[in-house]
Amino acid sequence: MRLPLNAVVEGHQYLREAISALTDEQVAAPSLLPGWSRGHVLAHLTDNARAFARVSAHALRGELVDAYDGGQAERDAIIEGLSGDSAEQHRARLDRHSAALEAVWSQATDADWDRPVRFRNGDLAGIVRMRWREIWIHLVDLDVGVGPQQWQPEFSAHAIDFLLPRLPEGFTLRQTDGPRTWATGPAEISGRAHDLAAWLAGRTPERTPTGPLPELGPWPPHPIPDQRSSTHG
Repeated sequence: MRLPLNAVVEGHQYLREAISALTDEQVAAPSLLPGWSRGHVLAHLTDNARAFARVSAHALRGELVDAYDGGQAERDAIIEGLSGDSAEQHRARLDRHSAALEAVWSQATDADWDRPVRFRNGDLAGIVRMRWREIWIHLVDLDVGVGPQQWQPEFSAHAIDFLLPRLPEGFTLRQTDGPRTWATGPAEISGRAHDLAAWLAGRTPERTPTGPLPELGPWPPHPIPDQRSSTHG
């Protein structure tokens, strides 16, 4: 799979446009994530860009650093601390850190994408794909008129590849708007790629996939583990 650098840049622009008219009251209102306002989601997206820029810049120098020196507690405290800012503060900060992340990545050569990072024991290419997922999944959570139906086919297929470990053994996913199937179990779940991806991500699909829908397992680790099967049958 090609590295989705351009898709991340396009996602940043889509995100900017989607939140361009939000008021302070709308930012303070609940998001679709339980317990989080839109401000919490925006703070997370912004600080995720900052943390990924830090990890990426160090990786390009051959250095391994944690995304957060203080771990999960630091991450959570930053999100909570920034969540109550005004809409304009959120927009300005998101623009700044998204641009900084893109600037770091613009310095990478083809050989650099395999550089290891300490974050989730992955590589620099994995950081790009993680940012891609963060943007499009949390755009849905912001409840600003963006749903899984806006997910491009390439992103939907990638999200399914990543989230497939959540599916219990014994099931197959079959795409109805394309040629792909995932896994090899006897019980079939079918739907459009963006609906299958949304369901696996725990978000509300535009149309609920057809078939027996099991309880999903936990969110998978990074990087993507070996898949049981992924075919173009």
